[in-house]
Amino acid sequence: MALNLRQKQTECIARMLNLNQPINASGTANEEVYKILIYDKFCQDILSPLAHVKDLRKHGVTLYYLIDKNREPVADVPAVYFVKPTHHNIKRIISDVSNSLYDYFHLNFSSSIPRPLLEDLASGTLNSDSIQRINKVHDQYLEFVTLEDNLFTLADKSCYVQLNDPKATDREIEEIIEKIVSGLFCVLATLAVVPIIRCPRGGPAEMVASLLDQRLRDHLLVKNNLFSESGNFTSSFQRPVLCLFDRNLELSVAIQHDFRYRPLVHDVLGLRLNRLNVQGEKGGMISYELDGLDPFWVANGSLEFPEVAVEIETQLNKYKKDVDEVNRRTGGNDGAEFDGTDLIGNTKHLMNAVNSLPELTERKKVIDKHTNIATVLLGEIKNRSLDSFAKKEYEMMIRGGIDRGELLAVLKGKGTKMDKLRFAIMFLISNETIPQLEVETVESALREAEVDPSAFQYVKKIKSLLNVSLASANSASRSNIVDWAEKLYGQSISAVTAGVKNLLSSDHQLAISRTVEALMEGKPNPEIESYLMFDPRAPKSSSGATGSHMKGPFKEAIVFMIGGGNYVEYGSLQELAQRLQPAKHIIYGSTEILTGGEFVDQLALLGQKMGLGGTPAPAN
Repeated sequence: MALNLRQKQTECIARMLNLNQPINASGTANEEVYKILIYDKFCQDILSPLAHVKDLRKHGVTLYYLIDKNREPVADVPAVYFVKPTHHNIKRIISDVSNSLYDYFHLNFSSSIPRPLLEDLASGTLNSDSIQRINKVHDQYLEFVTLEDNLFTLADKSCYVQLNDPKATDREIEEIIEKIVSGLFCVLATLAVVPIIRCPRGGPAEMVASLLDQRLRDHLLVKNNLFSESGNFTSSFQRPVLCLFDRNLELSVAIQHDFRYRPLVHDVLGLRLNRLNVQGEKGGMISYELDGLDPFWVANGSLEFPEVAVEIETQLNKYKKDVDEVNRRTGGNDGAEFDGTDLIGNTKHLMNAVNSLPELTERKKVIDKHTNIATVLLGEIKNRSLDSFAKKEYEMMIRGGIDRGELLAVLKGKGTKMDKLRFAIMFLISNETIPQLEVETVESALREAEVDPSAFQYVKKIKSLLNVSLASANSASRSNIVDWAEKLYGQSISAVTAGVKNLLSSDHQLAISRTVEALMEGKPNPEIESYLMFDPRAPKSSSGATGSHMKGPFKEAIVFMIGGGNYVEYGSLQELAQRLQPAKHIIYGSTEILTGGEFVDQLALLGQKMGLGGTPAPAN
């Protein structure tokens, strides 16, 4: 059966909400217990896309609060805590237990609680003579947010900045890597799989792969470990491949404007945790959920916006036709004299009509929702010429350039400051070489539009360092500037160079999709020749070996982007999974899901840290 991360995480949460009792076929515990749920902000985000209020009610949760909220004592009721294992949360739990806020406490931590914190919890509750109120302590390994069946994020903010900050200390980098490894370990523990790990040499991807390999090895030595259910499979057909990448693999996809429905809704309307707020017809804000329960979103998320508009129209016409059909069938016999002979037939039609009403009502709700979203999107597209940005950026990447007149027309035309900044950066990285005069023209146009140039200057600096490195690649001595660039990127310059070259592929398949396809096929391929391989189940000496089972082919892959992912890459990988024969299964995850604007903000921050650009000004 294919790996389904959303289903697995939902099952774990259901078990936790039922006091970690076994769950029956209906998804609830055999004995219903009413309880209170306490969570922190991070765990609220984990629950939000998976459990709605009705789901909490189904599991006997009558009240739910944030841990930092001042709460009144509630007698005769157990409390389920779901929080990150932090000093702050432990302190708050000790206070709640000591003050006998609830009858007894079921403590669930989103990842493994470190021993010092466990000791603090024990001594704090012993001192107040209340330790007996703690029923159980569980490590849940759920420290990640699942947005769709095949999409997750670790919700690690500003990871790209932290990993690429030239002033970052080794210890700071190690802490970020440890945090990423902890999140990925939670994902693998929830899926109960030990994958073959593949990654490029150097940089954050190798650091994560190496530490994750060690963490899995250490854990597998424990007799009743989290993966013992999955059996000791050695064939790659039973085990997925985990492909780790660094955002520098391909910068353009994180910056570009995209005209497909899912990325457009995320970029323009700020989809967060599967929710967004849009202006309603009567002026107020309306909140919508867009997830796997919305059939239109699932079926049309990867279509270009004009196709989505056509599909909404088609669905609306089909709905009207079905409503007319119901009315026709239940509308009597057009005034003819009633003789009673068609009583059974009429009753049957009436019953069918009544039964079809809930389905018709639900369909209308979905159509209205997407009509409203599409209307708001259309307004933004017209005001900002988003179709023009998407089209011209795509052409730039295919042709490797743009006419100067066209370039200036875009920079001086419609669009927000951020739209223009993104376009300017796309111009910079889609051209292998740009005359200095053209760069100055773009800088001048950005100044005229009052755009903070820090992000542009940062990418320009990186590009010039690449050119220096390419020029001196054959010389024995490497200049200080190139060594500095390696420190800046935390990886080999050649890997970053590949990131620039990835923009220029003729068929314009995303670099990540091309590489994942090669890794899943397991055939010799120059693009992945240098990729490292780790098998946490193999003896230590053979890690990095080339056993045939480790090379693939693989039916399933978990693809993880360090430094921020996006809906464009997610869509591309899902299309790849369907296109391959036989069809494959690909889960995509990242440290955080970013819009183009949010990623450019991180580039700007790096530019400012390097003293590039002007004074910070919001690029809205």
